[in-house]
Amino acid sequence: MQAQASNDDATQAASPHRRRRWRRRLLWLPVWLLLLSVLQVLVLRFVDPPFSSFMAIRQVDAWVEGDWTFRIAHDWRDLDAIAPSLPVALIAAEDQSFAEHKGFDLKAIEHARARNERGGRVRGGSTISQQLAKNLFLWQGRSMPSRWARKGIEAWYTALIELLWPKRRILEVYANVAEFGDGIYGAQAASRSFFGRDASRLTPSQSARLAAVLPNPKRYDAARPGPYVQRRAQWIERNMRQLGGAGYVEALD
Repeated sequence: MQAQASNDDATQAASPHRRRRWRRRLLWLPVWLLLLSVLQVLVLRFVDPPFSSFMAIRQVDAWVEGDWTFRIAHDWRDLDAIAPSLPVALIAAEDQSFAEHKGFDLKAIEHARARNERGGRVRGGSTISQQLAKNLFLWQGRSMPSRWARKGIEAWYTALIELLWPKRRILEVYANVAEFGDGIYGAQAASRSFFGRDASRLTPSQSARLAAVLPNPKRYDAARPGPYVQRRAQWIERNMRQLGGAGYVEALD
């Protein structure tokens, strides 16, 4: 009986200690997650990501729907192996202040908000860095709690990317993970799928059409562009010329 009582006393004494130990671990968990995210972004500055979060989610969604034959189309190409017109088209279409901002373009966000309030086609004010952070690391969510959580994490990863990567690396990774069609990710897969040629041989017009579908790549088709894509591609080509063409990308850090 005495031995049993001693064991009970020892268990009760150890219980508060275990709780304190678990509390300390939980308090340190956010710190470790932040450090892990920093390491993750730092490694990807030098190592080409084999896939993105959006690619993995799209593949899993297909399997969940019972489509076992679906395969993501993706083939990495370094920036020097992509026609210079495509990165210029991406900047002209998505983020004309790319070279100047530090990940967030407040003027573009305010302009998009004002435009959306007036009605018509909804447009966002996200920079290429923000879109890269979302595509590479995050998920798509429609519920309000999910959206706000994603936006917070997106802002953190955007800041890390801008801090740890040069602009050319940001553009290179974005050109390789952006979705240009349903399950078609990156410049090389898109060029092969829509134009039957290597990404190094894209013309300025083809590059503009690829950039023009980015607002909704599952709805628009770069190979058979409708009136909206045609108009947007023409607008993008004008902006490409105003930016200075291929020389714009060459001047990035």
